[in-house]
Amino acid sequence: MKLTNAITDVRGIEVGHAQDDEALTGCTVILCRKGAVAGVDVRGGAPGTRETDLLNPINLVQKVHAIVLAGGSAFGLDAATGVMHYLEEKKIGFNTGAARVPIVPSAILYDLNIGRADVRPDSAMGYRAAAAASSEAPSEGNVGVGTGATVGKMFGMTLAMKSGLGTASMNIGGGILVGVLVAVNAWGDVVDPQTDDVIAGLRSGKAGPLRVGKKDYFADTLSMMKSPIGRGLLGFATRANTVIGAVATNASLNKAQATKVAQMAQNGIARTIRPAHTMLDGDVIFALSTGRKKSDASTIGAFAAEVMAEAVVRAVKMAGPAGGLPGLFQK
Repeated sequence: MKLTNAITDVRGIEVGHAQDDEALTGCTVILCRKGAVAGVDVRGGAPGTRETDLLNPINLVQKVHAIVLAGGSAFGLDAATGVMHYLEEKKIGFNTGAARVPIVPSAILYDLNIGRADVRPDSAMGYRAAAAASSEAPSEGNVGVGTGATVGKMFGMTLAMKSGLGTASMNIGGGILVGVLVAVNAWGDVVDPQTDDVIAGLRSGKAGPLRVGKKDYFADTLSMMKSPIGRGLLGFATRANTVIGAVATNASLNKAQATKVAQMAQNGIARTIRPAHTMLDGDVIFALSTGRKKSDASTIGAFAAEVMAEAVVRAVKMAGPAGGLPGLFQK
C-alpha cells in the first residue's frame, strides 16, 4: 500500500469537508462506517465538545461511527446532527433494539472573529461533509474546519496569521499505521520542531507580507508574555482559540488504550505550539482504532506525537491568505 501522508492511509477512515468560503467557517467529518474504538483527551482550558463523556473507558458504548470537527464556536456542535442523519440513512449506528443510533462525538473551534459571525456550521453543512467523505487523501489548509482557523492572537486579530487544517501519517513497522488530522486555531505561535523557528503566529508589524519567514516578521508570543505590555494584556486576551483533531491507527486498542494514545498525541502539539494548552485554548484530541493488529499503546502514542507535530506544521504551511490575514501558502 502506497502511503499518501494522510489520516486516510488508515483503513476504515474516510474524511469529508464542507465550508462557506465567504463566511470563512466550515466542518470536517472523519467517518468510521464499521465503527472504531475511541478515546479522547481534553486538555485546553476552554473546550467545546459533544458526546465525549461516553468515551470514558468505564462507560458502555465501545465504538464511534464518526468524529466531527467544526468551526462556529458552540453553534458548530449542530453539525454533528447532520452527520447523524446521514449515518442513520445508511443504517449505521449503535443498535439499541428500537433504532440504530450513530455515535458521533465532536469538538469545535472559535472562528467567529474572521469572516461572518452570523454564519456557522449547521446540520445541513455536517450532512454535506459526511456525504463528501472518502478514503482519498483530504485537502489541507483553508478547507473544512480549517477554513477560519488562525494563530498568533495575543493582541487580537490585527497581528494574527491564517492557519488551517493539516494531516500526516507514518508506517511505524509491522504493518502498523498512525495517521493524524488536526485543525490549528491556537492562541500562540507555531514552531517548526526541526529548526525551533516560529513559522506562523503573532506578527511584529515591522515587516511586509513578502517577508514571511524572516526573523523580524514575528513578535514571538512567549517573549511578549514576559514584556510589560504583554503582562498587562493577558487578562484581556481573546479566548477564541482551540486545536482540535484526531489520531487514527489500524492497531487494536481498547478504550483505555485509545485514551492514552490521545493523551500522548497532545505532546505533538506541545512541541509545535508555544504556548500550548493554555486557559485561552480548548485543545481536544480524539484517538481512533480501526484494526486488529497487535501493538503496544505506548508505542502508538509515541509516534502519534511525531505525526501530530508534522500535521500541525502542515496546517500552517498549507494555509493561504484569507480574511485580511497573511498565510504561508501562496498559489
